[in-house]
Amino acid sequence: MTAPTALAEPRIRRGPVRPTERALAPDLARGAMLLFIALANSAGYFLASAPGVETDPHGFERFYNLFMVEFIHARAFPLFAIMFGYGLVQLARRQSEAGATPGQVRRVLLRRNGWLFVFGIAHGVLLYSGDFLGAYGLIGIAFTLLLLQRTDRVHRFAPWYLAVGGLYVLVLAALLGTGFQPGDAAIPVSPFPSVEAPAYLASVGERLAEWPVHTAILLPMILMVWVGAWAGRRRFLEEPERHLPLLRWTAFGGVAVAVAAGMPMALLSGGFLRVGEDTAAAMKLLYETSGFFGGVGYAALFGLLAHALTRRPAGVIVTAVSALGQRSLSGYLFQSVAWLVLATPFLLGLDERVGSPLLVSQACALAVWALTVVAAYLAHRRGHRGPAETLLRRLTYGRRR
Repeated sequence: MTAPTALAEPRIRRGPVRPTERALAPDLARGAMLLFIALANSAGYFLASAPGVETDPHGFERFYNLFMVEFIHARAFPLFAIMFGYGLVQLARRQSEAGATPGQVRRVLLRRNGWLFVFGIAHGVLLYSGDFLGAYGLIGIAFTLLLLQRTDRVHRFAPWYLAVGGLYVLVLAALLGTGFQPGDAAIPVSPFPSVEAPAYLASVGERLAEWPVHTAILLPMILMVWVGAWAGRRRFLEEPERHLPLLRWTAFGGVAVAVAAGMPMALLSGGFLRVGEDTAAAMKLLYETSGFFGGVGYAALFGLLAHALTRRPAGVIVTAVSALGQRSLSGYLFQSVAWLVLATPFLLGLDERVGSPLLVSQACALAVWALTVVAAYLAHRRGHRGPAETLLRRLTYGRRR
């Protein structure tokens, strides 16, 4: 008698999510998030520093430095982390609704995040040591094992991280106010040696040293991922109409905290303020810490925007940006290829051929992001997934039957 293999095999959903199953807000947020990531990463690549700000700004660069610190740097990657946590819950929910057991769901997520870590190693060493995929792979594994399938009694502690973070921001702001010292300190940035390497193999050697350190620094972002997962459990972005008051307050409050706490560093980066080295370091810490609130505020804004857009037929731009959000992994990796080609001295080296590397980096960021939006829209029209998503799916689920 033949064994009932259908019962023995995992009841795991392998097919893609059908368009009618997709909510607009998460995809729209991921697509727009890639613009923020492009602006931040291209500046870091062209200027060989983190954050990517011009350390001796002149003219319009002063105002653009201010803008980048206030709205992009240390605000883009928290949105990335929040959306990653939201996506973990979405994936687990789809598997459960397809009939997978909790153990099968856990194994799917562990495989997927394990392969995401491998993607991160390749990306971080070969292209860009400021990679997030490796850290998110490790965070995804830890979250799956420790938190994913816990009850609401455990997950209700996630939003308290916002309260603790808010208190921490207030303490830092108070200390900055009481310890303010005038001076002539340089804008506090960290060097990015791999970007300045004279040859590709030399840059790989630098990234071999940079990537593990950067990945380790990112691991505490599991708290941001947890907040995103908590929001995913309550479908804040999939069902924004049920949470409009909270989304409005979150959008306003999150962006307001990020702007207010980031203002000292923004003024310093624009050359509008002169302070001593200790005060400059405190300003940088305050702006970095407040970035999480910017990410939360942006996520809520996209929820509100999606709610407004669902009242009318989706236009080409909204459809295209959402299509990029569905292919965000491919879009993210393509950006790193672009920065490598455009900015490194052994390839095009545009940063050395122009008067303002900062402004050229931002023009390149807009062009590269727009190119990925168009490519994603064409793939959407033809029913194709992104190449990176396709590879990750095959590695996670194996060959489809």
